Amino acid sequence: MKARPNQRLSSQAMAFVLAGGRGSRLKELTDRRAKPAVYFGGKTRIIDFALSNALNSGVRKMAIATQYKAHSLIRHMQRGWNFFRAERNEYLDILPASQRVDESKWYLGTADAVAQNIDIVDSYGVKYVIILAGDHIYKMDYEIMLVQHVATGADVTIGCLTVPKAEATAFGVMHVDVDGRITDFLEKPKDPPTIPGDPAHSLASMGIYVFNWDFLRDLLLKDAEDPNSSHDFGNDLIPDIVKNGKAMAHRFSESCVTTGLEDEPYWRDVGTIDAFWQANIDLTDFVPKLDIYDNSWPIWTYAELVPPAKFIHDEDGGRRGYAVSSLVSGDCIVSGSEVRNSLLFTGCRTHSWASLDHVVALPQVDVGRRAELSHCVIDRGVKIPEGLVIGKDPEEDAKWFRRSEGGVVLITQDMIDRWSRAKL
Repeated sequence: MKARPNQRLSSQAMAFVLAGGRGSRLKELTDRRAKPAVYFGGKTRIIDFALSNALNSGVRKMAIATQYKAHSLIRHMQRGWNFFRAERNEYLDILPASQRVDESKWYLGTADAVAQNIDIVDSYGVKYVIILAGDHIYKMDYEIMLVQHVATGADVTIGCLTVPKAEATAFGVMHVDVDGRITDFLEKPKDPPTIPGDPAHSLASMGIYVFNWDFLRDLLLKDAEDPNSSHDFGNDLIPDIVKNGKAMAHRFSESCVTTGLEDEPYWRDVGTIDAFWQANIDLTDFVPKLDIYDNSWPIWTYAELVPPAKFIHDEDGGRRGYAVSSLVSGDCIVSGSEVRNSLLFTGCRTHSWASLDHVVALPQVDVGRRAELSHCVIDRGVKIPEGLVIGKDPEEDAKWFRRSEGGVVLITQDMIDRWSRAKL
């Protein structure tokens, strides 16, 4: 593609989103759906954040590589992201692992997922490729990262978080010089290298990479022929470029999109039950760490046609329908029940004298009368029996449901059915 004067770099780029992982640390939440398809924030899915960042940045060509239990994700893409028009030079391709290269090969690694679709990327006619993970929550302008990539003449530019040194042991960590060039890449080091001039912090990889497509294409073909490679960006390609090429670090703080209300750049890997629960509950804060009410940087998703939320009953004796410090989505009916510091997704029902405190309820959850729920995540479509109490007795909770290390209780319908049979 030949660039025009003053043309945004994002118009010459495509986003390749890696969305094939299960996310096993989310336990039963990913029994029926891949991690990127897990619900988040009241009406969106996790993958909507990476895709919205690309769209808002000016990227109009996207590909999503799927593998594990992809139906829920693919259906969401078809319903919520079907507005791209080829006549406007816009494209969104869903690329399931489909044995295109070899009948015995699925996607063997993150790099292999791109390598198996080289012909499709070629067809876009793009100059730059942005490799994205589909399972993180953040707002970022990729155009700023592209500008840095071109200005520095890098072979790869890697998005990096500034994290306390003590926390960096859980990440891939960049050792950089004073110019931001990456001189070493260490996977989960016991003694992480720190930022020059800042001994308290390290640079951790976000799993976001910008490449010139010509360079990446050659690298992928070379890697595909290497029998000793795991065909993974973090394990194979990135260390090779750090050693033999020019890898530059891009700090997330320079391209994080904020409204001025946030205290610090917000990025979360909601890969555990505790992290998932906390990130959703964070949205109920008076001043949330992530502002999802920013109309200048919307989070695009499947906009269901549903009626407004409704709150009914206002009687003495506690039969009063109300919500405080909570997010209540459309088609929810809070009927004579108390909702505090909670997040209710579309279509939830809470019945008389029930109480919810720090609860994340996914779509179509039904909470029976006099149920008392605290610090829990409820999977889609679960029917909470009348009078069930969760969050007061850790041993009883762990007996029937999944209780996390942080004390958050995950509830699925299978767990409820098992509990119900035992109580008969």
